Amino acid sequence: MLVGDFDFNLPGDLIAQEPAPERGSSRLLHLDRSTGRLAHRTVADLPELIEGALLVVNNSRVFPARLIGRRVPSGGAVECLLIHRVFMDAAESVTDRADGELWEALVHPGQRLGPGQRIQFGGGPTLHGEILKRLFHGRRLVRLWTDDGSPIDRAVDAIGHMPLPPYIKRADGSADRERYQTVFARERGSVAAPTAGLHLNSALLAALATHGVTVVEITLHVGYGTFQPVRVEQVEDHRLEPERYDIGAVAAAAVNRALDENQRVVAVGTTTTRTLEAVAGANGGRLIAGSGATDLFIHPGFAFRVVGGLVTNFHLPRSSLLMLVAAFAGRDRLMRAYAAAIAERYRFLSSWDAMVII
Repeated sequence: MLVGDFDFNLPGDLIAQEPAPERGSSRLLHLDRSTGRLAHRTVADLPELIEGALLVVNNSRVFPARLIGRRVPSGGAVECLLIHRVFMDAAESVTDRADGELWEALVHPGQRLGPGQRIQFGGGPTLHGEILKRLFHGRRLVRLWTDDGSPIDRAVDAIGHMPLPPYIKRADGSADRERYQTVFARERGSVAAPTAGLHLNSALLAALATHGVTVVEITLHVGYGTFQPVRVEQVEDHRLEPERYDIGAVAAAAVNRALDENQRVVAVGTTTTRTLEAVAGANGGRLIAGSGATDLFIHPGFAFRVVGGLVTNFHLPRSSLLMLVAAFAGRDRLMRAYAAAIAERYRFLSSWDAMVII
């Protein structure tokens, strides 16, 4: 299958630059998975649309992974996007660096920041960095430490900026620290929000309960790979980066029980979908509690074992996220739904309008 089969013209003014005025106020395009019928609803209608279902959400929390600093000693401006921590036993030739933490990061200006370059990040607690090694795709291995040995996470949380997606063409603000988190964000570790969950608020969760919908949480820490374009021509040649997940015993038992009782399992977002299907695929269609990492790439032709409904935002053309949704809804039906959404001027991406496919 060609990546070009997932292309479409997305008007730039339909890419939301700010979140919806309040959670739960967005429009919701309902796609009937069996008939292809479309209905224009609002997120407030979700409880009646999925009545009696098991709703699975991702409780990962975004950390302020974008650091602004200065080169030492020249003072030149530097940006550093932390991607994930690298533990000492995986750091090969730099395992003797026992102080601080090692992180894989994207840095700018990359061409000027080679091994040995030191950086100072300010604006609160002083955080220091040193480029140790060049990695693939412009990435660097970076050592971070604080003056007083205090936790790196604490310093990053104090001085970091929220890593807004590259299609948002504005600077982050203080409000993004709350608005770019779901209401159930608890487990720190994502560099991008699981954005389908941004639509839910306490009132909507209460309404779901009155419609017999049970909500359980799992964790998938969203990595930088969610922003990466698909650069190959054949869909099957694309590869995703591994992302860490954790499924607790309560969530695993609830999903397995739902499958046994033919209760619909509705995933909130592509991250939740990939986690459920990756773990079930490795365990004979059942969920097993535990932690791990998955690089599962879901595209048309994939056989879903768990997910029977999907709440998702509208995605970019030619993206792996769009391909996942097409695998669930059917490529032709999904592209017709996207054409209708564009005609009706739905707002795409992040935390504005959404779809439910059941």
